[in-house]
Amino acid sequence: MESTTSAPARGPRLDPYARDAAIDRVLADIDVRLRHQHRITLRAGEVTEIPSSRVTLVYIIEGGVTVGAPGSGASHASAGAPPVPAGATSDFRAGDALMFTGGAPHSLRVAEHAFVLLSALDFAPESHHVLGLLPDLLSVRDLAGSEPAVAALASLLGPELGSDQTPCETQAGSPVVCGMMANTVLVSVVRAWVLHGCAPDGWPSRTNDPFLDRVVEAIHADPARAWTIEDLARTGAMSRSVFAARFRSATGTSPASYLAEVRIRSAQDLLARGLGVSEVSRAIGYGSDEGFSRAFRRHVGLSPSTWRSTALRAAAA
Repeated sequence: MESTTSAPARGPRLDPYARDAAIDRVLADIDVRLRHQHRITLRAGEVTEIPSSRVTLVYIIEGGVTVGAPGSGASHASAGAPPVPAGATSDFRAGDALMFTGGAPHSLRVAEHAFVLLSALDFAPESHHVLGLLPDLLSVRDLAGSEPAVAALASLLGPELGSDQTPCETQAGSPVVCGMMANTVLVSVVRAWVLHGCAPDGWPSRTNDPFLDRVVEAIHADPARAWTIEDLARTGAMSRSVFAARFRSATGTSPASYLAEVRIRSAQDLLARGLGVSEVSRAIGYGSDEGFSRAFRRHVGLSPSTWRSTALRAAAA
C-alpha cells in the first residue's frame, strides 16, 4: 500500500474507537458517479495518460505497469520506506489497485504486457470534501490477496475494449448497478489503504489535536443538535475562549462556521436521496425553511430545491 501526498505528517492519534468512527464516517461519505469504465489490453511500450481533475480507479488484472511520479514535485512514498524523489517511478503488478484523485497528472507505462480495469469516476457534490483527505495517488499492493472478493469484482467490471461486449452504461438499468459496483470497489480500496497502515498517522484527523477531534466527531455524529460554544468547549474539555482559539487555529474556521458546513453537507446528502426541502431543514436542525434556504444558498450558491433537482437528474442520467 502506498500513497503520494504533499500533506504533512499527522499529529496525535485519535483513540481507537474515535478513529474507527471517523474512518467509518469518511467511507460512508464516499459516493461516486461512473463516467465510463472498461478493461483494456496495453501492449509493450504503450503509455496511458491519467488526467488531473478526475478520479481514476485502476485495477491490474494481468501483467504489470509502471506509474510515473506526479509532476507537482510530490514524492511517492511506500509505507515504512523512505520517499522516492519526484520523477521516479513505481512498479505495480497483477492484483494491485491504484486510485488517482486528480490532484496531478500521471501516466501508466507498460514494459511487456498488461490487462487492466480503468474506471473514470466523479465524486458526488456532497462527497467532494472527502477528496481533500486523500493523496494524489493511493495504491494497494495485492488487493487480490487481502480482499479477494473485491478484486474478483474489479476484474469483471466494464466491457473489454475492442470486444463485442455491450457497454455496461447502455444496458437498461445497468448504470445504477455498474455505478454501485464501482463505488464498492473504490471504497474497499480506500479502506484497505487505511487498514494496512498506509494512511498518515491519525488519518482522517482534521485538527492534529485529539481534544478537538472529539468535538469534530461530536458535530458529525449529531449535526442537528443545537450546539452552543459552551457545549462544544465542554466536549473538548476546554474553556470557551481557549477552545474557540484552538479550533480556529487548527481548522482555519470558527466552530459555528464548521458546524454550518457539516449541516449543509448533511443537507446535500439528504436532498440527493430525494427528501423535500422542509423535511431536510428540520432534519439538520434549522428552525425555518427560510433560514435553511439562506444558509444553503450562501454555502452552495444555489437554492436547496434547485440543487436537489440537479442532483436527482445527475443520478438518473
